[in-house]
Amino acid sequence: MGRLFVLTLEGKIYSCKHCGTHLALSENIVSKSFHCRHGKAYLFSKVVNVTSGEIEDRVMMTGMHTVADIVCVCCGSIVGWKYVSME
Repeated sequence: MGRLFVLTLEGKIYSCKHCGTHLALSENIVSKSFHCRHGKAYLFSKVVNVTSGEIEDRVMMTGMHTVADIVCVCCGSIVGWKYVSME
């Protein structure tokens, strides 16, 4: 796997609830109007310290979307998903 470099953010941050690794800044929030099966979800324009899972089509409240889970690079917890553009 190689050596892991984790970015540390400054300011109001959002972090992994399992290990505390920094994931995003509050200024990168695009929308707070999302919901997932576990409750409230935010849409960010930029996140760090994550890796992507496999791309899949998933039925969501707004229909079918192509997405990939995003995983914390430190502890491996799924911290959300990202929309994938299929061009």
